[in-house]
Amino acid sequence: MANIPDERWNRILKVIETKGFVSLHDLVRETGSSESTVRRDLEHLDRIGQIRRTRGGATYVGESLTGFEERKSRASKQKQRIAQATAELVEPGETVLLDGGTTTFEVARALIGKSLRVVTNSLPTINLLVNQPLIELILIGGYLYPKTGVALGPHAVSALSEIRARRLIMSVGGITKDGLFNSNSLLVETELQMIKAADEVIVVADSAKLGHSELSHLCSLDAVQRLVVDSGITDEWRSIIKNAGIELIVV
Repeated sequence: MANIPDERWNRILKVIETKGFVSLHDLVRETGSSESTVRRDLEHLDRIGQIRRTRGGATYVGESLTGFEERKSRASKQKQRIAQATAELVEPGETVLLDGGTTTFEVARALIGKSLRVVTNSLPTINLLVNQPLIELILIGGYLYPKTGVALGPHAVSALSEIRARRLIMSVGGITKDGLFNSNSLLVETELQMIKAADEVIVVADSAKLGHSELSHLCSLDAVQRLVVDSGITDEWRSIIKNAGIELIVV
């Protein structure tokens, strides 16, 4: 029985992701919670873009709940090269805002040894940098998204509204000619505030994300100043990025 909201949400998401569609009756049985509680849970998960309410149940539309460690291992060599090139753009003494993406996590690793102020909503990044004497850490709090360890939602947005950073370094779920996309609306809401808080936006992404969208539109391409990507980028996408006025760094 899962009575703590975060545990119920995680349980519900796992069941819906596995089955694709689950009835309200089945979710009540799976969680051991009342029908009214499950209805409220589904309303919340629909609102943050992870599921879609349907007649009598819900379908899964959100990001896979693959854990952070497993996501981190994907395309790891490309991510490390992207991270090293990105870290070289950062000057000592800067305030840098980092989101919770796995490529951004590799950037955080590459920043070790520099004297910086790092602002982040990512617990994995905080754990990585907490004992680094040259790095001053500021943790943005909020609703802690299951498995990924990223703080999102109204509290995170409110905290970010008080922050100014020289650079935002961020990952995305997909990039098309229409702009940047991510996996749910709550994540997008938080990252929009990150963009507002930064003088410069640097997107770090492996080339497989080019030409692919995700559930929620984040922003247009003109919100980005630099894109750091691996050498798998096509000539077509080189032209698209150049025409959007974005500085392209290929590693």
